Amino acid sequence: MKIAILGAGNAGCAVAADLSIKGFDVTLIKTSNSMHNENYEYLEKNNGKIIIKENGENKETKIHKVTKKIEDVKDKDIIIIYIQTGYHEELIKRISKYLNEKQILIINPGYLSTAYVLKYCEKLPIVVEAESSFIDCRISKPGEIRVGFRNVRNPVGVYPHEKTELVKEQLKGLGYHLEYINTIEAALHNPNMIVHTVGAIMSIPRIEKTNGDYCMYHEVFTPSVWNILEKLDEEKMNVIDKLGFNRLSYVEACKYRNSLNETRDAKEVFFWYASMPTRAKGPTKVNSRYIAEDVPQGLVMLETLGKELNVKTPICTALIEIASAALQKDLRKEGRTIDKLGKDNIKKILDDSSNIK
Repeated sequence: MKIAILGAGNAGCAVAADLSIKGFDVTLIKTSNSMHNENYEYLEKNNGKIIIKENGENKETKIHKVTKKIEDVKDKDIIIIYIQTGYHEELIKRISKYLNEKQILIINPGYLSTAYVLKYCEKLPIVVEAESSFIDCRISKPGEIRVGFRNVRNPVGVYPHEKTELVKEQLKGLGYHLEYINTIEAALHNPNMIVHTVGAIMSIPRIEKTNGDYCMYHEVFTPSVWNILEKLDEEKMNVIDKLGFNRLSYVEACKYRNSLNETRDAKEVFFWYASMPTRAKGPTKVNSRYIAEDVPQGLVMLETLGKELNVKTPICTALIEIASAALQKDLRKEGRTIDKLGKDNIKKILDDSSNIK
């Protein structure tokens, strides 16, 4: 099975290395020169040599091919998009002419980017939209990945849902414990929309005071900040409810991804997850993906869905305003809106998701 991974950042490199260790033919494709250039140059010069450091163990492997040629997706069985969500539309548009109906396109995380596939692809691949990254990790130095945590379950949605059994058969060997839900819920349960936005916005002074020498997950979620998170999460659940799906809180979704202990309190699971010593520092700057990506791509999407459904989202709106003021830019202008995704595309996904019982 041939796999292409679009995005040579933290998660892309980790999954490329992990799948290479498992024996898959992996092509890692760098889609831009915006970051992680030193790591890419190392991989290119060393024939894809990479090390994964996890639980005190080092595993070395070689990624079959490292390249910048996006056209290399055309002969692959599985394609995984692992870039910042703000660039999904542009990338999907660029690769659309190389895609076909027999391929499986995994978008991780999705944030409803299935709509962009419908918008640009004449030959529609099977789309798998994931809630969050399979592996929590960081590039510790060129050619080396340090893994902090692996989800014990990874909920994903398949479009069209009638292809779910085919996808299950094709992806079962990847080893990521995929759980199949619907695309709408997979899109809206991206944890970054809730925890990254509240955590980073409420810790702006801490980020600037320490120059990022702190850990958001360890320090920020005090009782008062947690109240804000729960209010935002309630707005998200109100939107999900109005769309006709089950209310599921952030902590329950977190527990499902991160714990096999069904009796454990969901909030306790979050704080266990947050307090892990392997959590990376940061965010190291205010204008980081925690705000610059997850506010326009997550909160703006939630707000625009709320307006369309006549669901009030005052906390969501307030966080967008504060983030826009802090970064001195209108984050709605670059945001993921219903119009940008396409109302007809969203309706197709909604109708398809509604057929899943």
